[in-house]
Amino acid sequence: MELLNGFKNPFRSEYKRWVFLVGLVAISHLLFQSFLLPYGNALRSLLLPGIDDSIEGNYGNVVSRVRSGSKSVVVRNTLTINGSDFSTRDVILFNGGNGGGDVGISSRKIGDWVEKGVSKVIFDGNVDDDYAFENGEDLNENAVLEEVIRDQDNYVNATSRIEQVAKHGGEVSTGELRDVNTTSQYPALSSMANTTTNAGSSFRSTPLQSDHTVSKSNSLMVAKQGKKKMRCEMPPKTVTTIDEMNRILLRHRRSSRAMRPRHSSIRDQEIFAAKSRIENGPVITNDQDLYAPVFRNVSLFKRSYELMERILKVYVYKDGKKPIFHLPILKGLYASEGWFMKLMQGNKHFVVKDPRRAHLFYMPFSSRMLEYTLYVRNSHNRTNLRQFLKDYTETISAKYPYFNRTDGADHFLVACHDWAPYETRHHMEHCIKALCNADVTAGFKIGRDVSLPETYVRSARNPLRDLGGKPASQRHILAFYAGSMHGYLRPILLKHWKDKDADMRILGPMPPGVASKMNYIQHMKSTKYCICPKGYEVNSPRVVESIFYECVPVIISDNFVPPFFEVLDWGAFSIILAEKDIPNLKDILTSIPQERYLALQLGVRKVQRHFLWHAKPERYDLFHMTLHSIWYNRVYQIKLR
Repeated sequence: MELLNGFKNPFRSEYKRWVFLVGLVAISHLLFQSFLLPYGNALRSLLLPGIDDSIEGNYGNVVSRVRSGSKSVVVRNTLTINGSDFSTRDVILFNGGNGGGDVGISSRKIGDWVEKGVSKVIFDGNVDDDYAFENGEDLNENAVLEEVIRDQDNYVNATSRIEQVAKHGGEVSTGELRDVNTTSQYPALSSMANTTTNAGSSFRSTPLQSDHTVSKSNSLMVAKQGKKKMRCEMPPKTVTTIDEMNRILLRHRRSSRAMRPRHSSIRDQEIFAAKSRIENGPVITNDQDLYAPVFRNVSLFKRSYELMERILKVYVYKDGKKPIFHLPILKGLYASEGWFMKLMQGNKHFVVKDPRRAHLFYMPFSSRMLEYTLYVRNSHNRTNLRQFLKDYTETISAKYPYFNRTDGADHFLVACHDWAPYETRHHMEHCIKALCNADVTAGFKIGRDVSLPETYVRSARNPLRDLGGKPASQRHILAFYAGSMHGYLRPILLKHWKDKDADMRILGPMPPGVASKMNYIQHMKSTKYCICPKGYEVNSPRVVESIFYECVPVIISDNFVPPFFEVLDWGAFSIILAEKDIPNLKDILTSIPQERYLALQLGVRKVQRHFLWHAKPERYDLFHMTLHSIWYNRVYQIKLR
């Protein structure tokens, strides 16, 4: 018995020591892991080692990362959402408001998405000031994208899975992402991303900078910006006046700079013959459809437009995948490119399936979706956007014989984003570019390129909502402006005129909300002259808004080529002033005789039809005016051997 008790006591003593030791090791491990996996994820890492649900804060942005085999999901500004019923290779796009906040999405839910094949989940609630609605409404441009994409059933299979581009110890970096299908379709793009190897496939690339290096470069960029202002924050070094623009247009009409095709086709001959018919047709003295004073030459326009309707055929390239290609965005600040894309691709009168029948070739990409999809926020680097379009251009030039025949002179693009001139430089240099950012100092070619109206569309179902304004006799406000302080010019405008004169309603940003929005609209409907100063770039949606509400636009933007400059006489329905004339703004406006103002306001009402989108295109509307200017410039650019 004593011997048995001797065995039990040592066993109990050793057992207690063993339990204590194991407990101490477990507690130490948890404490150690808590430093590596903050916010209480240490225990989860022990219980669920296959899931790394880490949360990193970066200026209010929340990024959740999930690792599950070879698939990855990246979520920015996460919210609680329902992840059920997603098909394979889906792309989910959400807007997370204004950043930060609690994270209400679980690792289990994200894991379900990964198992169901969800390829990309993006939450982005932060929108650059460039995209804020300029009349004071606090517009979240990404919310517009969310709504549009949610409404389009064919979007979910548009894009393949997102590939990792920067790895640290096998984990997903919070840096750049790119679409595997996109980069594999345009191989040169792979030089901008890191190598990813999956079962049986690999992609050639050059390693990217680490997160630390990127942060360091961004810091250097901020420091550099502190010493040297950005281009959009300074007045232009050279100014091209509206009179000089008119002379440039006439000079280019007399002597085309377009390259002769390497071999002319029957389509070239048809366009060349159309030029002779336009110039030698009868003079129109009275036309019931068109108001002659708003045109440079209503006879030339009328004949050119009718020939376009009878002759023009357009081939729309099928190459390129959504969302950058073939996905029209019909709301928001850059809606013009989306409306044209939608109406062009659905048009049965102009579009042909056989490219051999085409006079013009349309490259249907969205500059807004290009920026949204590929630009790395705060990177201050847009090289990959330009490279992407370069790869696309090289793809269609290698696949088809048409681009190389004219170096792209019979190809055209329609892009409204401010960055489009940079993105299309060099590789699309000879194409006809319909651009909202029609800045002669940024490469816009008068007589070849087309100034595309930047129109803010609030309702895709009813783009004509709130159309019109008060008659001239009931407009008692001399001048009105309200909007954000984008760029260098608007603060100058407010410095001279804010709260200085009762006749000059010059305001800053208006508060958000429906009441403020209606107040803004009522001001434009009750004002004689609506001031349209440039923002960061020369273009502004306020020009078309003024026409929309029948208010005479006063354009203050050096080097800006007004929309449809090749056919419209802007002096018949607008006032164009130099930026240096801001101190004399009231004197200039009050010096305009009443008869002159009434003629301008009538011109605004008559030209209004040319700046309106319709769900079903109508003659002389914005869709047809854009297409006509592209056709018209091609007619006057073509050369034959």
